[in-house]
Amino acid sequence: MFANTSKGATSSAIIYSIIETAKANNIVVEKYLVYLFDNLSKIDMQDSDSLGNLMPWSHKIPEDMKIKDKK
Repeated sequence: MFANTSKGATSSAIIYSIIETAKANNIVVEKYLVYLFDNLSKIDMQDSDSLGNLMPWSHKIPEDMKIKDKK
């Protein structure tokens, strides 16, 4: 809506999707983004298992990034 270019709009949509997916999976967004960008630089992008391990719903996400239930 406020992007000057189609590439900017695409980039915004990607980052908004990552953020909202993290929220939906009860992940602390700020910690997850740092973790994601740090680890993306260390993996083989062609390896789907490595990429899958970085997804917010993965069981490989460190526990300290998850929002604790108040039960």
